Amino acid sequence: MTVPTAEDQALLSLRGVNKSFGAVQVLASVDFDAYAGQVTALVGDNGAGKSTLIKGVAGIYGFDSGRYCFDGRDVTVTSPRQANALGIEVVYQDLALCDNLDIVHNLFLGREITKGGRLDEAAMERRAKETLAGLSVRTVKSIRQQVASLSGGQRQTVAIARSVIWNSKVVILDEPTAALGVAQTEQVLKLVRRLADNGLAVVLISHNLNDVFEVADRISVLYLGRCAAQVRAQDVTRNQVVELITGGRSGELGLPAAEVLAADPSAVTDPTGPLTAAEAS
Repeated sequence: MTVPTAEDQALLSLRGVNKSFGAVQVLASVDFDAYAGQVTALVGDNGAGKSTLIKGVAGIYGFDSGRYCFDGRDVTVTSPRQANALGIEVVYQDLALCDNLDIVHNLFLGREITKGGRLDEAAMERRAKETLAGLSVRTVKSIRQQVASLSGGQRQTVAIARSVIWNSKVVILDEPTAALGVAQTEQVLKLVRRLADNGLAVVLISHNLNDVFEVADRISVLYLGRCAAQVRAQDVTRNQVVELITGGRSGELGLPAAEVLAADPSAVTDPTGPLTAAEAS
């Protein structure tokens, strides 16, 4: 495995983390780093362990062993509330938006601002406008639009804006361009890049290598529950990343194959499925 050389310390750093479900070891001695001001793409085939890794970071699962470091110190994260307190937010694949509410109320869902025992609509509206303006979001006509009336790209934008409105430091995006058209995908990828340019550490989970190479600064590859490589995007080609995803090795990079975790490789899968907002509640 190659560990990225960086001028700055990783904001989020995992070292040798392990996670098993019964007899199935899903993560084995995985290292992972995410840096402030950069997009780190997390890639791997279905069952490679991506969802389990991110659910461990988000506090949905606790890692069985290994080090979890945040901002230079060891931490213990065993619940989504603890992850949120550190400044870690996740935009789930299902987005977890309420169609019957407007944009403002979706941004503050579960974290409403109150004044005198009543919702402080003016304060929430002001902060919503500031957040969207800070992200250079111009595709939304009104922050009082109901989410049901928004396009797929606009809905993704609202979900991402909700993740940064709380002064977050790490934003994890699970397949943010899935099922979007070309124009909407471009819109979302520009927003992803702006998040990093604003100083956040962005973790992008994606199967689309075109998206990965368009916005990622670093690429972390999982193969059969192990970290096959952590590399700078500029140092690898698409073909090399495909080799790492499908075989755990790249001949050109000289990276070793990840060790097989069980006698029956078909038993080594990520049983947790895609990220869902329900798990964080």
